[in-house]
Amino acid sequence: MSVEAREARQPWILLSPALIAVVLLLIVPLLFIVVYSFWLRTATGADQVGFFLDNWQEALSDVFYRDILFGTLRVAAITTLVCGLMGYPAAFFIARSRGNRAILLLMLMLPFWISYIIRTMSWINILGVSGAFNSFLMAVGVIDEPIQMLYNQTTVILGLVHFLLPFMILNIYVSLDGIDTNLEDAANSLGATRWQSFLQVTLPLSLPGLAAGGLLCFVLGAGTYITPLVLGGPRDAMFANLVFEAIITQLNWPLGSALSLMLLVVLGALVLIYNRYLGMAQLMKGLG
Repeated sequence: MSVEAREARQPWILLSPALIAVVLLLIVPLLFIVVYSFWLRTATGADQVGFFLDNWQEALSDVFYRDILFGTLRVAAITTLVCGLMGYPAAFFIARSRGNRAILLLMLMLPFWISYIIRTMSWINILGVSGAFNSFLMAVGVIDEPIQMLYNQTTVILGLVHFLLPFMILNIYVSLDGIDTNLEDAANSLGATRWQSFLQVTLPLSLPGLAAGGLLCFVLGAGTYITPLVLGGPRDAMFANLVFEAIITQLNWPLGSALSLMLLVVLGALVLIYNRYLGMAQLMKGLG
């Protein structure tokens, strides 16, 4: 074998463990889901092997599934907007801090050390009828009886913001940290105010990080089912809850597979649009 051929094969040899893991843990299960989506669950509860479009027809034509999908995308969009508005000032403060930046980043990473389910369920002890917030309001005399603040769409969005805000802050911080502060000083020396230099220099250069954080928050928010399951009511189910209900409760794997692929296609299209205009490099920085 020639030297050129060995050099050409070397990167693939080095990548082979990762490629094998991706194929076995991602591609193969995804292919099983695709195959399952064309099977049919019979009245006896058994799955009929074959190529049937009944599950896809139900998933695409039923108004119930379409409304839940649009509601899921709306909740994910609101969550992303709130995370962006709250995360940008925090990321800017961390990026412009001097001696205490490491401490602030450590505090930002602390929520990742606690289980997501525990963090979500903690809101029950805060906003519940006998929770800390109601107890405080009753103690100071603001209310005479507890207020029902849980199990609605607002608390679902609150729980999602609590879960996703660190992702947004990290992505924006990475983008802001890479901006040369001399550019802001140059704008100020040319007569721009601090606010003008922020709007015309800092904000445009940090938009890739904001977009990467928005993509992560939207995709993770649209695909979650724990938060609406714990903090939402019967009318606040998101699309992932329908998948969970179909597969785990009803044991209807074919329909659940079709619904999961439907959500995957929608979110995958969003990722492709992001990659088309912004690229995945900034997203990888934020994840790293």
